[in-house]
This record gives sequence, C-alpha cells and structure tokens, in this order.
Amino acid sequence: MKTLRPYLIWFAVAVLLTLGAVLGMQWVRAHPEHIPGARFELTHPWGWATNRKLVALAGDDGACFAAFDRAEAGYLRRPAIGTGACRASQRMILTGDSFVPTMRPANVAPGCAVTAAMALWNRDVVQPLARKHFGQKVVELENLGSYNCRKIAGQPNQSQHSTANAIDISAFVLADGTRISLINDWAPGDKRSEFLHAVRDESCGLFSTLLSPDYNRAHADHFHLDMAARTAGWTVCR
Repeated sequence: MKTLRPYLIWFAVAVLLTLGAVLGMQWVRAHPEHIPGARFELTHPWGWATNRKLVALAGDDGACFAAFDRAEAGYLRRPAIGTGACRASQRMILTGDSFVPTMRPANVAPGCAVTAAMALWNRDVVQPLARKHFGQKVVELENLGSYNCRKIAGQPNQSQHSTANAIDISAFVLADGTRISLINDWAPGDKRSEFLHAVRDESCGLFSTLLSPDYNRAHADHFHLDMAARTAGWTVCR
C-alpha cells in the first residue's frame, strides 16, 4: 500500500490540474472581455482587456467597422480626410440611438474606435447613472467636435483630435429635457454635479484618456475622451 501512495498522490494532482484547466477554459470562453486575444464585440461587457482591444481597433479600420456590422449597428462611414499625422480614416456617424444617444451637433463624425468606446460608456456608465440619479435616460449628448488637426495645447505632441480618435462631450440631455452641462453643473452642490463626477469616476480605464474640468481651465466645459495608444496600456483619468 505504501508503494501505491505516491502514485495515488500524483494521480490526484493530475486530476485536479485537469479539472482546473477545464474550468479555466470554460471561464475564458464565458468571459472574452477579459482576454486580450479574444475578438472585440460591442455586446460584450466592459472587461480587463477592453481598453487594449479598443486601442487596437483605432489602428485597424476593417476590424473596427466589422464589430459594428456584427452588432447590426446602423452607421454612415464618412470619407477619409487629412494627410500624414492628420489623416482620419475611421470617421463615422451612428444612425439611430441604440448604441449612443443622439449627438448634437448631429454631423460630428468621431473615429470608429472612440465611437465603440462611447457605445460601451453609454450602456455601462452613462445610462445606469442617469437612471440612478434622475430616474430617466440620457437622450442627447452635446459635443464640441471630434476632428481637428492640431497639436495638444502647450505641447509638441499631436492631439488625438487630429485623427478623430477623440471627442469632447459638453452636456447630457435627459428624456424630460433637463440639460446637465459641464460648464454650469460641475461645481459640487446638487445631484447634477454628483452625476457628472460619477460619470467621470466610473469611466476611468475604459477610455485611454478622460479629462474633466478638474484637469485644467481648457477642459472647464467638457469631457475629453480618446483612445490613444500608450506604452504598457496605461490610461489617464483626471
């Protein structure tokens, strides 16, 4: 019996390792949002690997638009514009409000990757917080634009706006017409401010960059959202 004991121990270990591997594979299949190599889907929850996948889409036009096609999201693809560091080839306008509330102005055409991020942001952050704080949904997002060939203010680096890989959101409009703006409602004092701060705080990690009025005066009237690619995948949320 003593001679069998080591074999029984090794057999038990092998069984446990096999069971662990099977359960691990089942978990991976059930949670592709956490797996960097898994294909991005607009219907997936926001996971550990979501930001990395969205950043990758910013450099892969075909894969990005294919994600919207698989989700059966209606959109208009806008012509590529600009050259060099200011070339924007992913500009798009969503038709309908199933993924993102109606944009105002409606002709804004952000890049595909930042639009995909906004779809998850709307579903997982904006709408749940609107229901929590106001008992109703956000029906419009007011914006200050997306494409703008320029450098970051005060820096030599090119802005993400130069490729339409960014968008500036200035206000949220609720179903009853209530308008919640960054310039008027950011200062603490009521549930509008609580909503805006919660949107900022709960969005950290989804976008590569999220800048709020707390960052500097240049952002006093909007959230800057972008999908910039950075070494090691670090994000900025201020």
